[in-house]
Amino acid sequence: MVQIDIAYEGDLRCRARHAPSGSEVLTDAPVDNQGRGESFSPTDLVATALGACMLTIMGIVARRHGWDLAGARVRVEKGMIADPTRRIGRLAVTIAIPAELEPAAREALERAAYTCPVHKSLSPATEIPVTFLWGAAARG
Repeated sequence: MVQIDIAYEGDLRCRARHAPSGSEVLTDAPVDNQGRGESFSPTDLVATALGACMLTIMGIVARRHGWDLAGARVRVEKGMIADPTRRIGRLAVTIAIPAELEPAAREALERAAYTCPVHKSLSPATEIPVTFLWGAAARG
């Protein structure tokens, strides 16, 4: 179990502290929801967690097989909806891997991305289209 302590600092800002490492993250409510938008919003952190988790799981598989993922990137575009309640409606993920890998390696890495615990934890009501860019397409 991992402990995360969160303190409300006022004006819709929170400070979260990761107990094992002492690392801290600030959150702000977004401008479109009464906040200052000066930092990640809580829902931005969900999008961040998804992209980082997918890339990390791919990295674990790549390490196991000796595949180089240097320069790999993920972009997550978060879309909010308000009906029937305000929530994340869509997280469009683009994963760019500049390495020239064989089709079997690509397939294994794509499968791995979908096993990420964050992806598995999100509601089926949230659309999560994923696009993979490989080799030259990822570098362009």
